[in-house]
Amino acid sequence: MRGLSGRPILTLMVAALSAACSVSGARPPATVDQAVAVPAPGSPARPSRLSLPPSPLGEEQRIAHALNRLAYGPRPGDVERVRQMGLAAWIERQLDPERIPDEAVERALRAYPVLTMSAGELLRAYPRPDQALVQKVKSGEAARKEMREAFPPERRPYVITAQMQSAKVLRAVMSERQLQEVMVDFWFNHFNVFAHKGAVRWMLPAYEREAIRPHALGRFGDLVLATARHPAMLFYLDNWMSTREDWVLPAGPNRGRKLGLNENYARELMELHTLGVDGGYTQRDVIEVARCFTGWSIERPFDGGGFVFRAPAHDRGEKRVLGVAVPAGGGEEDGHRVIALLVRHPSTARFIATKLVRRFVADNPPPGLVERVARSFEETGGDIRAMLLTIFTSPEFFSAEAVRAKIKKPLEVVASAVRALDGQLLPPGSDASGGRPAVALLGGGFPLSRQVAALGEPLYEAQPPTGHPDVAEAWVNTGALLGRMNFALGLAGKRLPGMQVDLERVLAGADRRRPEQVLERLLAVILQGQVSAETRGALAAQLDSPDVEKLAALVLGSPEFQRR
Repeated sequence: MRGLSGRPILTLMVAALSAACSVSGARPPATVDQAVAVPAPGSPARPSRLSLPPSPLGEEQRIAHALNRLAYGPRPGDVERVRQMGLAAWIERQLDPERIPDEAVERALRAYPVLTMSAGELLRAYPRPDQALVQKVKSGEAARKEMREAFPPERRPYVITAQMQSAKVLRAVMSERQLQEVMVDFWFNHFNVFAHKGAVRWMLPAYEREAIRPHALGRFGDLVLATARHPAMLFYLDNWMSTREDWVLPAGPNRGRKLGLNENYARELMELHTLGVDGGYTQRDVIEVARCFTGWSIERPFDGGGFVFRAPAHDRGEKRVLGVAVPAGGGEEDGHRVIALLVRHPSTARFIATKLVRRFVADNPPPGLVERVARSFEETGGDIRAMLLTIFTSPEFFSAEAVRAKIKKPLEVVASAVRALDGQLLPPGSDASGGRPAVALLGGGFPLSRQVAALGEPLYEAQPPTGHPDVAEAWVNTGALLGRMNFALGLAGKRLPGMQVDLERVLAGADRRRPEQVLERLLAVILQGQVSAETRGALAAQLDSPDVEKLAALVLGSPEFQRR
């Protein structure tokens, strides 16, 4: 097989994916095999209450499309398993993750104790380094060995984020509750917090566990309230320090210090969390909302404390938000009133509908579908399952234009590639760590999370409140696509630590001495046979050498695989 010196696949990849950024988010034309496979005898589809719309897509193409949108891509055999269950039944099941057994993931997650720990427990287990000792090491007064003995690597705060990152990748790759993991990632970016801001690192596991995950498929208003009250959000957007203008700290080392109003959370609550930037609010509304949330704070923020409402710090005057009066004399309920007002606003329904349709259908969301999803929001009081159901049963979702219309984010690329090759993540402490301490400590999810970061999406480390973007322009450039190809080469070539990839199992008996047979098998397993003539030709041109690993990497690097 010819090497990458001519880089025919990379050239095709750059050209095809770059076109997505200049054609309104639509995919470039491709000739796709739409043959419908016959269900296996004796494997009838299960009845479902869902009714899927007519579609120009064949059965296998519809299933592969759903697996690429509702999940982190198909594993070998997944298309057939969904066919036997029935696509409608599979979608219905994914919308109710509590029904789906996930014991293997639950066992694997026990290796990451931070996931279940409170902020206070994390501070004790992974304390901040003694700054006096840090300065002594920097000045040469103390040896680094002394620092390692006082703060061994396995007890340092970075372990918190590293375990979270490892667990996130593990769930994306292994979980049977795929839609839940997709939605947890979606909502975390919507309600983003930055792990490296002050005390947020120690609050991060509880934030995802308590504020995001329980409500990912629930009601939007509950999600807004849970994030608003959580110490991680209060700290990240500084609301824990927001007080009425004439309030001074009554005690502590900063006693007598005047604080005052902080508008950060109020602005992001309206611009990013609910109404959207064009949602019809003014700067006056920002100030009024900030006044409503004064006193929403954290008990002992640097010691792992939880939410507290500080009544003396609250502005008890009358406020007016979006023309609605919030009576004087209120307290914590002022913030609840604002959240209820914003969640009920038509701009919020449209804004959330737009983001969901953008995630699941196209970068430029079809206006008609956005309106129907917004109507579902309004009619159900912000029921997330109802909105998703409107999307998943829409003609737009199952249209030919929607197939591979989205560029995969780095997390999606990494997770889907591992799933496509049926890769196995080794647990912490595995003998296959390759002598790498981080892999031995954190398992196979950690090097994969580093790959995600190298491709531009460091998990839990997006500094702006917008989180990581979900549009092609953010991810399509020559350098990033070369990085994706290098990742594919490392994965298929078994050079990533903490991973097991068995290409022989993927090839399922295909004769290595017949490269064309190997290519057809890889196209069937990785792309479900849905490949353009241009990509097939570029791959066929590489068949003059039996390097199966490189051929698998080239299929993973193809434009079809880089899209979902």
